[in-house]
Amino acid sequence: MIRMIQENLSRQACALEMLSSLLEEEFSGLMNRKPQEVSILELSIQELMRQLAAERISLRGHIGASFPGMARVHEVMATLPEAEATELGELLQSIDRAEQLCAIQADKNRHFALGLYDQSLQLLQELHRSIEPGKSDVYSRRGRYAKTTQTQPTMVHGRF
Repeated sequence: MIRMIQENLSRQACALEMLSSLLEEEFSGLMNRKPQEVSILELSIQELMRQLAAERISLRGHIGASFPGMARVHEVMATLPEAEATELGELLQSIDRAEQLCAIQADKNRHFALGLYDQSLQLLQELHRSIEPGKSDVYSRRGRYAKTTQTQPTMVHGRF
């Protein structure tokens, strides 16, 4: 049973390493402004996160079945010989380090993506403001600039 726990933890560690590399690729795609590449990577990241969650649920199930009344690896480590507990502890530490690196990279990606969003939104708003007709930039029926104070839409009557 300890071997199944070790295998599960080593799979989680490998998955977190892969997640870290995917997050770095996503950041590179954001930097190079390649939205298609980023969206493909985002789907891969979400699937990997789903698989990681499934691994963790499976691990808790194995622990609950083999060690009744226990639900966490740390609780199991307290009952194991020192050599096996040390090995599990090292695996847990590597998983924790990988999670921290992934969290840092994901936060960088989030900040960069939000910055690009804000920049695009401001540019779009500026474009809208520049093409909106101002009050003094509208011609009247007589070919002069209209001096309207009315901002509500009105019915237009014309003659042929």
